[in-house]
Amino acid sequence: MAASPRLEKITPDNFEAAIALKVHPDQDHLVAPVVTSLAEAYVHPGVAWPRLVLDGDRPVGFLMAFFDIDFAGDGTGTDIRSGLWRLNIAAGEQGRGYGRFAVRAVAAEIRRRGGTRLTACWHPGKDGAEDFYLGFGFRLTGETSGDQCVGELELA
Repeated sequence: MAASPRLEKITPDNFEAAIALKVHPDQDHLVAPVVTSLAEAYVHPGVAWPRLVLDGDRPVGFLMAFFDIDFAGDGTGTDIRSGLWRLNIAAGEQGRGYGRFAVRAVAAEIRRRGGTRLTACWHPGKDGAEDFYLGFGFRLTGETSGDQCVGELELA
């Protein structure tokens, strides 16, 4: 991994590079393709925060975060969450620290916005990213989102 990978907003100039990112074929069932995430970002303006992960000028991953969403859904503001909606690290770039960089970058953005916890969802089991998230310090909440488990990371 480069000394300083960075995030970049998705623009017309890097759109094609972003949608060309592919995870390992055996991970296709675990995470939506980047193009699906960008479509979701389009239909949820102001909610989704899509970013390309670059190492120099080389695209190595994609993330999509969300901030300050009321998960209670009743307008009371009793369950405001921010977190990682999607994380795709390119097949040839996995295991090089880009995923950890991406989670740290989202955590920093949440802190900058005044948040104190990062929420993420993942498929349970050894074929998913469970070991990655639990090793990072996420704790299972006991909730599920579809067929995924929900975890939280307290931000100090």
